[in-house]
Amino acid sequence: MKIKHLLIPAIALAMSMPAVAADKVKIGFVTTLTTGAGVIGRDMADAVQLALDHIGNKMGGLDVELILEDDGFKPEIGKQKTDKLVKSDDVDFVAGFIWSHVLLASRKSALDAGKFLISSNAGPSPLAGKLCHENFFSTSWQNDQTPMAMGEVLNSKGVKKLYVMAPNYAAGKNMVTGVERTFKGEVVGKDMTKWGKDAQLDFSAELSKAKSSGADGIFVFYPGKAGGAFIKQYEQAGLRGKIPLYSVFTVDSISLPKLQAAKLEGVLGSEMTQFWAPDLDNAQNKKFVSGFKAKYGRYPSFYAAQSYDTIYLIKSAVEAVNGNLDNMDGMRAAMMKADYPSVRGPYSYGKNHFPIQNFYLRKVVVDDEGNWTTKVVDTVYKNHQDTYVGECKL
Repeated sequence: MKIKHLLIPAIALAMSMPAVAADKVKIGFVTTLTTGAGVIGRDMADAVQLALDHIGNKMGGLDVELILEDDGFKPEIGKQKTDKLVKSDDVDFVAGFIWSHVLLASRKSALDAGKFLISSNAGPSPLAGKLCHENFFSTSWQNDQTPMAMGEVLNSKGVKKLYVMAPNYAAGKNMVTGVERTFKGEVVGKDMTKWGKDAQLDFSAELSKAKSSGADGIFVFYPGKAGGAFIKQYEQAGLRGKIPLYSVFTVDSISLPKLQAAKLEGVLGSEMTQFWAPDLDNAQNKKFVSGFKAKYGRYPSFYAAQSYDTIYLIKSAVEAVNGNLDNMDGMRAAMMKADYPSVRGPYSYGKNHFPIQNFYLRKVVVDDEGNWTTKVVDTVYKNHQDTYVGECKL
């Protein structure tokens, strides 16, 4: 009985004590660091580290602790790593995610735990629509938007017959939906190829079909290693100069050095659409690109650009509440303003927390130092909002 009486005042005292203020901002970053897709994850992780360097590893007077996790290119592993971050590590923000199927598998683990979830790449349509959430934000785009911009480009170039190729998973399906939504010509062939751990990398049969289809353009979405394999086989199939190549998320600063080393000049002059490019003329982008090249000796990819922005978005939230990480409402309101220096320039958020932003036509060129890179040649969309926002109930 005496023990019970002693416990009551102790419990009352504990309940009356104020919450202990956070001494650091904990960010869990889930990406792919192994398998053939690891090259993308490393680009993202490098950009996150560069951003932390640029802000002195501080947000709102607090130190930042970064916890990197490898999803192994598998949804089930991504979910396990997200569970670890929110339960064991008790992070404040879960960010990263290259792949739509990994993000969709991990979504509930982060959001049900009351954490902010920020996609630094994947933009599956459900999260822009019916599965939108007040604590989910994107620093990239909704999957359909970039190929929608490419559809407009195809129309302006007079392409009438199109052959379409993409991997058979959530993002691949969104990419095809996007280009088909705006392309006004005829899709004369479509191949959805195997994806995942044993992703298809031999496209000879599909390219043979494309060659005989009568198409006057090929649209592809093949991120990472698959993109390089496709470009090489496209040239080997003799399609260079015969059927122009139009792509999204295939030709980038990750694949171009390898294509240049292999002397696959068929990619020079090829065009793609994107929300960002290394030559966008704003102070933050110049700082980012020059800093990335100085630190890592290569051009950053769009994956890197979005990841760099992720850190600055989080910083804007933490500083808006003076480091009070319990003030979720304040941090959410701050992120909704997108009031930070983005590498893409100013943008806004829709009610589903996806960016409303410009999309550009980019072309592969040779820079002054002889390196293959991309440059902006036109603006396709200004302040473009995704098509799923009307399904969001926020």
